Amino acid sequence: MSRSRPHQPLPEPDRAPRLARLVDYPSYWAASAPDREAVVFGAERWRYPELADRVAAAARALLAAGVKPGDRVATLSPPHPDFYLTFLATTAIGAIWLGLNPRYQERELRHPVGDAEPVLIFARTVIGSRRYDAELTALASEAAAGTIVLLDATAHPAVPEAIGWDRFLARGRDLPEAALRDAIAAADPAAPCLIVYTSGTTGTPKGALINQTSLIQVARVQHAIWPVEPLRIINNLPINHIGSVGDISCDTLIPGGTIVFQEQFDPDEMLLAVERERLTMFGHVPTALQLIVDSPRFVATDFSSVQLVIWEGAAAPIELIRRLWTKCPDLANAYGMTETVGSVTFTFDADDLQTLADSVGWPVPDYQIRIAGGDGAVAPGEPGEVQVRGSFVTLGYWRRPEATRELFTADGWLRTGDLAVERPNGSLKLIGRLKEMFKSGGYNVYPREIEQVLEEFPGVAMAAVIGVPDPLYQEVGHAFVLVPSKAPIAAADLEAHCRSRLANYKIPKRFSVAAEFPMLPIGKIDKHALRAATR
Repeated sequence: MSRSRPHQPLPEPDRAPRLARLVDYPSYWAASAPDREAVVFGAERWRYPELADRVAAAARALLAAGVKPGDRVATLSPPHPDFYLTFLATTAIGAIWLGLNPRYQERELRHPVGDAEPVLIFARTVIGSRRYDAELTALASEAAAGTIVLLDATAHPAVPEAIGWDRFLARGRDLPEAALRDAIAAADPAAPCLIVYTSGTTGTPKGALINQTSLIQVARVQHAIWPVEPLRIINNLPINHIGSVGDISCDTLIPGGTIVFQEQFDPDEMLLAVERERLTMFGHVPTALQLIVDSPRFVATDFSSVQLVIWEGAAAPIELIRRLWTKCPDLANAYGMTETVGSVTFTFDADDLQTLADSVGWPVPDYQIRIAGGDGAVAPGEPGEVQVRGSFVTLGYWRRPEATRELFTADGWLRTGDLAVERPNGSLKLIGRLKEMFKSGGYNVYPREIEQVLEEFPGVAMAAVIGVPDPLYQEVGHAFVLVPSKAPIAAADLEAHCRSRLANYKIPKRFSVAAEFPMLPIGKIDKHALRAATR
């Protein structure tokens, strides 16, 4: 497929209709493609008519429970059809949905629930080998109304007031169809429908507010750029992340694609699904893709159905890209964040592997993007902050007016906090986070530049560089390199490698070799944990 850099607004996609609300899409595809699969989970398969019926039944039950526009509804679940169903039903009636990550401990769950104060919480009682007795009791006390609907049980001894899913649905069966139609018609697609709490790597997580109009817009743009048809993709990302809710779930719903749910990331299970489900789009964050290509199953897996392999969330090392290219010559990456709702830059030329490693692609004309310094846009080649402007970005942070003001410039540009430079071909190269940049001997040092050099060293799968205090230079770099194999790598060799490629002030003064990195739930390297390990 051709993905040359666009010079004008992208054409209207053929298979991503412009509808007003998310709930309109299951019904649209049920009528126009009734045999198409919407959801796959193990042996369970829902075609679009069944998805539309299930969403309507859940939405009626929410109305019968007294849920009103603007009320918050939370779901504690792994990536499973239950999460997708509760999300679509909640947004259908104008309420606001938020996902809770089952990997979180009780303290971590209390924050989003206490902050958002949902009137109702959907929850599993058991996920994997873990029971949620204490967590459900705590969440019931934190929620505004304390109502918990159990997705996998009829009762819970620790939460007597909890009700089962079947009983919950039964309460909505007598609700007139007209009441549901009126509620859907009254739901404002420009109002908040989703709260996504940011990862909290720089402090207490904040809830980004997102509306249906934005989710639909970014999905339609992405489908125009990457027109994979029929779209069949895995979702095994945490449901509290925009990648799961937006980048996969909504971006697959709008063009009428198929989501294959997996409750947790497993490299071998993903590879098995490629063949079993004839996936057409395959991707993840680079750390997960590294584990996939390192699996003994990778070489033998038949990728003939896959039209496109993508990654987002971080840069991928060139060696990882080369290994992916052996399975699929069409590769792409993109850049975005929770607050931009979807990706805002994309790669289009899969033949240039170095561009895929060194950049996050080009801005598309549908979005306003600039690289800015203290006095506005900087010259090409100069580092600056990526800033984005448009009607599609977050509405702000839930109950955080000061943080919302800080997020935007006076003239409405969203500050991403990501540093980038514009390459000669117009693509953007990320060089780090604004808050990760450190000064060494008066020079600005951008960690991503050093990480890319280290990832070129044989045997290094990934690298992470942080600034640490130094009595002479104020700060110096401490490099952590991921070496999955047991082959020894000497710090002196890493230093020599950097010295031949970087200015002296950029060369890390300390090197640590590790067989694994601490990771955030979404699969990004936890640099705060690395920094704590240096103290």
